[in-house]
Formats: sequence, structure tokens, C-alpha cells
Amino acid sequence: MELSHINNKGEANMVDISDKSIVHREAIATGKIYLNNETIKLIKNDGLKKGDVLSTARIAGINGAKKTSELVPLCHNILINKIDIAFIIEKNHIAISSKAICDAKTGIEMEAITAVSIAAITIYDMCKAVDKNMIISEIKLLKKIKS
Repeated sequence: MELSHINNKGEANMVDISDKSIVHREAIATGKIYLNNETIKLIKNDGLKKGDVLSTARIAGINGAKKTSELVPLCHNILINKIDIAFIIEKNHIAISSKAICDAKTGIEMEAITAVSIAAITIYDMCKAVDKNMIISEIKLLKKIKS
């Protein structure tokens, strides 16, 4: 198996996308953050001192997606057309999903994954004073479409 981010000397290397065509790309990523029941009630009732948890996490996730190439060393900087982030509050967790869209030579799956990750980390940060047992897990790329 040949790794595309390793050059012929075995060194880390950014992939050359010069010869690739611009294509419409979409990616969907998901993840979960597990919280105790009381924390979920506080989120639902806007009862946390730091403010509206999910609105803040949505903005943080969008910002995170826009900064992906700064966070992931060999990731290309791409222009993002759209990032959508959604939350579903369940009994013991919040499910997070992101959909990222671009027209580019490469990318968008890392931006979708970063959006979910940063949204989850923001929820964690906003709830850490009341919940010491949160778990962020199951972050994954669900779908990538090129057309």
C-alpha cells in the first residue's frame, strides 16, 4: 500500500494536486458526546452559566472546519461553500452531524470531521463544570460524495 503523504525519501509531504480537476464534493461526519442526564436537562433548558451550549458548539464547529488546514499539517487549504451542523439530544448523549460542501481539487472530509470534533469539544468545555464524566466518541466520516 502506497501512502500519498510520504515522498520517495520516506518524509512527510503534502500531496501535489496540481493536475486534479475541480469537482463538487460533499462529506458527512458524525460523532457523539455522552453526558449525564442532569447535564442534558441543563442543556435543554439553557441552564448552564456559559450560555447556549448548542448554538455556541455550532459556531465553534463551523470555525473549526474553516481552520482545518491550520490544524492538520498536510491538509490543503480549500474554499468551503457550506458547513451545516446538527444536534440530536438523546437520553444519555448528544449526536452531532456535519455536512460540508466545496468545489475543489481535493478535500472536504477532513473539514466535516473537524467540525464534529470541535463542536463536541465545545460542548465538553461548556459543561465541564457540572459533568466530570463526559465522553466524546464515535467520530467518523459517514459519507463522501464527488460529482
